[in-house]
Amino acid sequence: MRDAVEFLNEQNFFLPKFAYWTVEDWKTKGSKINQIIDNQLGWDITDFGRGDFYNYGLILFTIRNGKFKDISKNAKSYCEKVMIVEEEQYTPMHRHYDKKEDIINRGGGILQVEAYRCSESDSLLKAPLTVSIDGVKKQVQPGELIELEPGESIYLTPDVYHKFWGKKGHGKVLIGEVSTVNDDYRDNKFYEEVKRFSDIEEDEEPLYLLYDDYKIYL
Repeated sequence: MRDAVEFLNEQNFFLPKFAYWTVEDWKTKGSKINQIIDNQLGWDITDFGRGDFYNYGLILFTIRNGKFKDISKNAKSYCEKVMIVEEEQYTPMHRHYDKKEDIINRGGGILQVEAYRCSESDSLLKAPLTVSIDGVKKQVQPGELIELEPGESIYLTPDVYHKFWGKKGHGKVLIGEVSTVNDDYRDNKFYEEVKRFSDIEEDEEPLYLLYDDYKIYL
């Protein structure tokens, strides 16, 4: 988290104030912060159950989000996240059941992406697919390496499996995600079985709470 905050500051990307609340701060807020808790805003760190964070891992912060399946007139229908990946630090192949998203290189190194369309039986199709990169359609081969430089983005639909990582030799990458409402407890489908939320052996007090911690501490 300290490394992430330092990198965010280097990139002139600023998080909301609740990112830095202590456990004691959280406990004084009462019902005023129900939207933060209910909509899964805040920090998220995962090694996907591999126990090898710097090769398979991701640190995220959900800045804004609606409530999944809330279709009322005034419901927030979008989500924004910021993520940080190291060089060759992989987020495993996955897709979403409902979420549509733009993955954006906000700064730092080069983001590499692999994508496959999936079949009705949920297997990876060995056929070309068309993706949209900053509104420009591009046909790519299944698994073809797609590189996004700072400022570039790719639009991904629920039927597209994808994995991403930072390109070796180019430094860590600040990633933005703008999407429809997100629920990481229910809307991720990994191609190979992984554990989305990690078990953490707490050997000191949390620096900042993860949103998966709210049910424990609040």
